[in-house]
Amino acid sequence: MNISVVIPLLNEEESLKELHDWIVRVMQSNQYSYEILFIDDGSTDQSWDIIESLSVTNPNVKGIRFFKNYGKSQALNAGFKETIGDVVITMDADLQDSPDEIPELYHLIKEEGFDLISGWKKIRHDSVIAKNLPSKLFNWAARKTSGLHLHDFNCGLKAYKSTVIKTVDVSGEMHRYIPVLAKNAGFYKIDEKPVQHQARKYGKTKFGAERFIHGLLDLLTIWFISKFGKRPMHLFGAMGILMFFIGFCFAAYLGIDKLFIHPTGRLLTDRPQFYLALVTMMIGTQFFLAGFITEMILRSKQEHTSYKIAHKLNLTTLESSKKY
Repeated sequence: MNISVVIPLLNEEESLKELHDWIVRVMQSNQYSYEILFIDDGSTDQSWDIIESLSVTNPNVKGIRFFKNYGKSQALNAGFKETIGDVVITMDADLQDSPDEIPELYHLIKEEGFDLISGWKKIRHDSVIAKNLPSKLFNWAARKTSGLHLHDFNCGLKAYKSTVIKTVDVSGEMHRYIPVLAKNAGFYKIDEKPVQHQARKYGKTKFGAERFIHGLLDLLTIWFISKFGKRPMHLFGAMGILMFFIGFCFAAYLGIDKLFIHPTGRLLTDRPQFYLALVTMMIGTQFFLAGFITEMILRSKQEHTSYKIAHKLNLTTLESSKKY
């Protein structure tokens, strides 16, 4: 199969039929074999009924329905597990992403050999204050911390080689950072394409301002995992040693001062530097222990490998049949 289109949605009953017909026109005009996989993320309107009716008239329509709203990352993750296309396209269900972009995205993945192409909404039709300015700040921070020079990390319109979405694990609220997850997994042919962004035709956005706060927190998580996920002792241990050393230097200075310079001066417990030294050494010890314990937890996880295998060749042993 050429293309799998994965569409997460929440209460988008007005747009689903129009979006489906638009995608079908694009697929038929380009003679693609395709599947459309709708992920209903706990809608409370008639979205699932519409998906069911579409699947009756078009066998290429498939669907997954959540019991409740779990979030876009979980919806994408569930969809990715079910795709069978060589190229996977993701888009939002609100008609702001144009299916007319699909042929060029498919060409870039299938013919040009890219692992991932991210859409770039160069001209936006959103509120400047509510979305544009926060998005610019968010994308700037993402570029600085990830090393990926993409203008729009959060664009829902993306294209993937199938091996990418079968390798990365999209959990939590990490859908914004799939390009970063792909890079960390070893996929480096990542680029972007300016795409058409349309004004919302029906309903209203399902995302509030809190998504940017969550996005920045998730960005810090991604940065930490990519830098220190396999070696947390390098961070916590270094911080612990540094703080313990600073506290020890304070304590040594106070001891020398009391024993040799001002033996009849104030008691050590009457000097604020004493408590500063004590607290600093305690915090340093806690950081070091946190790093040590985290290292032990990572090393004790025998059933989970810390790597992904792309290919195996001429391996017939029982060990080679294990799932990685």
